[in-house]
Amino acid sequence: MSPTANRIKGKLKEVEGRITGDKLREAEGRVQKAAGKAEEAMKRGARRVKARVTTSKAGRKASAARSTP
Repeated sequence: MSPTANRIKGKLKEVEGRITGDKLREAEGRVQKAAGKAEEAMKRGARRVKARVTTSKAGRKASAARSTP
């Protein structure tokens, strides 16, 4: 399941728990929502690292091409 879907489902469970007075359901929703946020943060970090590595490789190739006569 996608991180966004986890966040949304978690929020729905949390609200459902509050409305029904089910503390366990509310806590389960908070946990699922936090898991979705954590997964989003990991994916965001992975994209940043990938972009930096790709940029670094391109920069090294360009530098090597310029220095070779």
